[in-house]
Amino acid sequence: MTYPLTSLTLEEAQQLQFKLVDAITKYFSGTDILSYGDLGVVKGLNQPSVTKKVETVLADFFNVEATLLVRGAGTNAIRLGLHALLNSGQTVLVHDAPIYPTTKVSIDMLGLQTIKADFNDKKIVQECLKKHQIDAVLIQVTRQKLNDSYDLETLITWIKEFAPTINIITDDNYAALKTKGIGAELGATLSCFSTFKLLGPEGIGCIAGKREYIEKLKAENYSGGGQVQGYESLEVLRGMVYAPVSLAISANVGTELCRRLNEGEVKGVKGAYIANAQSRVVIVTLEEPIAKDVIETACQLGALGHPVGAESKYEFCPLIYRVSSTFRQENPQAESTMLRINPNRAGVDTIIRILSQAMNQ
Repeated sequence: MTYPLTSLTLEEAQQLQFKLVDAITKYFSGTDILSYGDLGVVKGLNQPSVTKKVETVLADFFNVEATLLVRGAGTNAIRLGLHALLNSGQTVLVHDAPIYPTTKVSIDMLGLQTIKADFNDKKIVQECLKKHQIDAVLIQVTRQKLNDSYDLETLITWIKEFAPTINIITDDNYAALKTKGIGAELGATLSCFSTFKLLGPEGIGCIAGKREYIEKLKAENYSGGGQVQGYESLEVLRGMVYAPVSLAISANVGTELCRRLNEGEVKGVKGAYIANAQSRVVIVTLEEPIAKDVIETACQLGALGHPVGAESKYEFCPLIYRVSSTFRQENPQAESTMLRINPNRAGVDTIIRILSQAMNQ
């Protein structure tokens, strides 16, 4: 059994697109939005003025106090978010599952201690908060194990019921603009995600949430080389406008692909199911341990042979690849018996054709 996150409907995604464009028109003139933005540390702002304006737009759009665009994509957004909330030696509560590798590096870099609790179980979460000195909670919104079932808003509610003042940071990578609300909209202190996964520019992350922590990070980022430049911040908006609808279409394609595979349309496929691993994908189990060969052959037939940003603007062909590292840690046999398929911008017929040919070969 898997418990994928509930994707936005196409209508909901369309309304989200309209909401973002509406927010943009509140802060940009028509001339400004067609410009290429400014550069450097503007006097009085200590950042490009266009970047500041884009951050104001995103705060309005996400219904939060403030946002901050940072270099280093989602990884550094999480790293800086943890730094803003915690000091070296303090303890962060995490899910009882393999920690995403880049996040584990950040935790070790910052000298943080971790305590694990099963986020699928309210009693375990609250008992852990009672038993241990927990300084903050880190929630990865997408799944770390195939059988994860926790709902973000419900989990935040469980935590706040027992520890109403505790800081919560959410890793919204692969979930932002695909599901209803980011963590900071649902009660978390800070939300972190990569805008590259939302059709934006390379290497730009976003932190959204409480102003006091974001202002702390802004004060520390005073060098010109550390700033997200005006033209990059405009690219963030340009990509984000189109992301919700594009991602909703991909979710619909994945659902249809899963149905057709389970009806036996491709010989050699044992079963298929939807999972957030980490992006919303179709996990395919094979009758024979030939996953590596299928991936290599599918690449020759036009499928992506590896992810770039997992749904970046470059990834319009379907991805047929191995399952994520956290899932492989949970099930070592997965590398030879399972495939991860992300439709990206492709249709079901294209994916079925490539997979069928690869399996046959």
